Amino acid sequence: MQSVPLGPIALPLNPLLMAGGWWIASAVSERLAAAQRAQAARTLLVAAIAGLLVARGTFVALGWVGYMQAPLSILDLRDGGWMPWPGLAAALAVLGAVALRRPGLRRALAAGAAAGLVFWGGLAAVLGLHDKPPLPALELADLQGARVALRDAGDPRPMVVNLWATWCAPCRVEMPVLAAAARQEHRVRFVFVNQGETPAVVRQFLAGQPYRLEGVLLDEHRQLGASIASAGLPTTLFLDASGAVVSRHLGPLNAASLAARLTALTAP
Repeated sequence: MQSVPLGPIALPLNPLLMAGGWWIASAVSERLAAAQRAQAARTLLVAAIAGLLVARGTFVALGWVGYMQAPLSILDLRDGGWMPWPGLAAALAVLGAVALRRPGLRRALAAGAAAGLVFWGGLAAVLGLHDKPPLPALELADLQGARVALRDAGDPRPMVVNLWATWCAPCRVEMPVLAAAARQEHRVRFVFVNQGETPAVVRQFLAGQPYRLEGVLLDEHRQLGASIASAGLPTTLFLDASGAVVSRHLGPLNAASLAARLTALTAP
């Protein structure tokens, strides 16, 4: 489970769990800190901000070339560009530094941090947040009606698999970015799997676009979405050359974030 469906939209689950973990950490710390409750609350807030900044900054640094071509995209947090482990290390470092200076807060901060991590990590494990189910062995139709294997055994390249629909506004926003990357990055196979629509609808939509989209497959019964527990669109899967799903993203990707992910995917 990667997201929470809310009618026609879906919210990524991980940020919600992180927010819940921070709230629990703050509540536990404040309860145990007694007279230093305000200081405990401020410390947890500073630790959370430091963690988020480091998590974002590390991802941006790894994809620096792409982000420098569009600097404002650094502020576009919808692209899901985070490196969680450096961010967690930064947050814990802030808590440790304060605990060293203020012995009276050590128990409260340690207990709060532990409670928040147990909430976040425990629910993430139970809900399968970090599960990466393998790409199913599906045969889907292309726009000409021919059956095509989703995973081409004769093509050893890494893959980007995008689940989309013509009615999905975020899909339409990111599609030109994906189409441009597919034209430029020949080391990666791009597959665009339409979810639940007829060939006529898809062909009419694509005919009206200023870009050409190759690798379009039709999944009229949404088999792929169901098999990978995709509750929202667009969902993009990144697979290495062995066919393993190394990452996935719910929501639109900007050019810089996509370039960073492709760099990681094609790294030797």
